[in-house]
Amino acid sequence: MSTAVYIAVMAGVTYLIRAIPFTFFRRKIKSKFFRSFLYYIPYAVLSAMTIPAIFYSTGSIATAIAGTAAALILAYFGLPLIVVALAASAAAYFADLLFF
Repeated sequence: MSTAVYIAVMAGVTYLIRAIPFTFFRRKIKSKFFRSFLYYIPYAVLSAMTIPAIFYSTGSIATAIAGTAAALILAYFGLPLIVVALAASAAAYFADLLFF
């Protein structure tokens, strides 16, 4: 198929994903349970996409655990995202040097 068809299908799917909630939920959602459920969906999706990538990106589970531990500790203390990302990368790199 041509690239234009792929782009058109992607555009249609993206539009439907964004338009369907507006057609079904015209009024404000009043259910406290449903609103709190919807509040956590972006975090759950981001975690579901990120966690497997973390553990399969380094090629070694030990280096992935070292980087993840460094990231969790620094994020717990509220450091900026760039610091957390760089420290996690450095921890995984140095763990790779030590273990392999």
